[in-house]
Amino acid sequence: MTQLRTIGIVGGGLMGTGIAEVAALAGFPVVVVKASGGDVGGLRDRIVKAMAGRVAKGKLAAEAAAAAESRLTFTTDLAALAGCDLVIESIIEDLDAKRALFARLEAIVGPTAVLASNTSTLKIADLASGRPDRTVGLHFFSPVPAMALVEIAHLPTTAPEVLAACEAFVAALGKTAVPVMDSTGFVVNRLLVPMLLGAIAAYEQRLAGAEQIDTAMRLGCGHPLGPLALSDLIGLDVVYAMAKLLYKEFGDDRYRPPALLRRLVQAGHLGKKTGLGLYDYAHKPPRANAGALVEVAAPSIAA
Repeated sequence: MTQLRTIGIVGGGLMGTGIAEVAALAGFPVVVVKASGGDVGGLRDRIVKAMAGRVAKGKLAAEAAAAAESRLTFTTDLAALAGCDLVIESIIEDLDAKRALFARLEAIVGPTAVLASNTSTLKIADLASGRPDRTVGLHFFSPVPAMALVEIAHLPTTAPEVLAACEAFVAALGKTAVPVMDSTGFVVNRLLVPMLLGAIAAYEQRLAGAEQIDTAMRLGCGHPLGPLALSDLIGLDVVYAMAKLLYKEFGDDRYRPPALLRRLVQAGHLGKKTGLGLYDYAHKPPRANAGALVEVAAPSIAA
């Protein structure tokens, strides 16, 4: 029976460190590899700061945070993953980069280890050529410590014991696993992206203001966050990349990126992480970005 005791994470972004944090808090020894190389001290600092914030708010015991920190190891050497039972890839959403990484991981980890990708849109079948029975998608949601869902994307070739072990791992993190068949976008993004694009298109067409669109969806549909604010939180570059990939895969106009989204991304206005997107985060609370709705010369395109 497959048991996942030691966890490896490849990728030092917000998702990678978020997964490392929740795994360490759940009692797992975790090895975090910074794929881009360089100093790894910032990764530890980010996790420690995040846990300290929850300790200060009374949401986490100081002893639990200290114990979790002691379970974390940081390195730039992929070879450090050799003894891991589960390795989760969380690098950039680029198929070629992920394929190259998986090829390297397959040569490093043991024959019973499980390889997983935190991809939000790519098909696992395109990554799993070396060990299709032991490769899955483990799609966490941002921010990882707060979000309760993990989609487990599996192939027809996925060993039942591997799927069961991944479900047990997710449960140990205190999260809910939803197994889904491998497909571009899985379940959540297949359904979410058209809503986000529809909201951006409605704003572009001046159907209503940004705040009004978000208020309507929060109060009318019971969403905790409106679709425009959510797009900014996810990152407009991420929404754009997901839309392009889904449009390429399915040819469905529901996934066709609006020109407004394309233009904001090209301008580097990516949402909350850059301080400007559909909203302007220089204000408290954020206000609609007054410069977003300049005249768009070109029609909406998928490129």
